[in-house]
Amino acid sequence: MTDSTIIDGFLLTDEKDASRYTLMRDGVLVSVLDYRDDGDTVALTRAFTIPTFRGHGHAARVVQGAVADIESRGGRKVDAVCWYVAEWFEQNPEHAGLLRQR
Repeated sequence: MTDSTIIDGFLLTDEKDASRYTLMRDGVLVSVLDYRDDGDTVALTRAFTIPTFRGHGHAARVVQGAVADIESRGGRKVDAVCWYVAEWFEQNPEHAGLLRQR
């Protein structure tokens, strides 16, 4: 099952069967955010942007979209396993309440 939304002209899709969010533009894969969901916590494990699309904020866009999706569903915390995701939360402290406390 997948859920999709449009963000800034990009298609963000939660590919639940693959445990990843994808960011696409015009049918082309731009960035991916892998996760593990245990029902209580969503561990965001790896953000990756296709090399030809790097340097344009696409990883931030996929993380932002995933965080918004997780927040909107409620009831789950985020574990920022990926270094990029951890940095994103540092730069966006308004979302810190979503982080799992260690």
